[in-house]
Formats: sequence, C-alpha cells, structure tokens
Amino acid sequence: MSIRVIPDQDQPSAAIEIALEKPLPDYDLFQLDQPTPRDVDAVLVSQGFRDLVDDARGVLMDLLAHPPYQPSSPEHGRLDFTHSAPLALELTQLTGAICPGDDVYRPGLWIILHDPRAKPKTALPSATHDRIVAIAAGLAKRLGLT
Repeated sequence: MSIRVIPDQDQPSAAIEIALEKPLPDYDLFQLDQPTPRDVDAVLVSQGFRDLVDDARGVLMDLLAHPPYQPSSPEHGRLDFTHSAPLALELTQLTGAICPGDDVYRPGLWIILHDPRAKPKTALPSATHDRIVAIAAGLAKRLGLT
C-alpha cells in the first residue's frame, strides 16, 4: 500500500493519497489494477468503494478527535478533560482518487487536512506533518488497507 502525504506550499494544510493495492473483499473491491484512468472510474463509483469512503470518513473523524500517540507532539503534555478544545486538524476533503502505479492505475483515497489554528499563508510545522503521517497510517491500518 502506498501512502503519500503532500504538504501544501505556504498553506497550513496537506493532502493524503492512499492508493489501494490489495483486494478488499469486505467492500467487493477485487480487481484494483486497471490499464487506464477511465477504467478506475468504474471502481470509484461502485457501491463498495462508496462504502469504503463512508467508513474512512468515520475512522478519520475518530482519529482527528483522538490522534495517535506521539511523544514529540506539543499536545502530548496537555490534557483536556472538558473535550471543549477544537480539533487540532479539520477534514477539508475526502474523495476517491485515481493513483498511477507501475504501468497500471489504481483507485485510492484523497484526503485534505487543514490546521485551523495555524496562521494563513504559513507552511505546516513539522510536528503537524508528523501527526498527519501518523493519522494516515492509523487510517490505513484500521481500514485493513495495509
């Protein structure tokens, strides 16, 4: 499975691309390698893929509310028992993607996360980038994509 985290230049956001590389029988997604991008479109509109996106949204919202533990995270030292603090990251987009591979194309997930507390027109801090990488890995693991 291929996960790419692409930070936006001079913006406090990043895109996550997760290419599906193994069949997902729970979602009726068996033939993932396709010869052309147009052939991937049929997979992206299937009910199984839509179910995957719905499940990904639920898991992602949980991971945003309860990010994976990171010892170096600035939030690690602060505990919020009121649960009133805003999410450290917010989901801007979650959709299907056509991911190029080695002479094939695969369906995938395209996710954009934004840091609402960061100053506009500033790059993501490295700690936030690391948090996004951990969230992407946690999402892939919980959905059984790895």
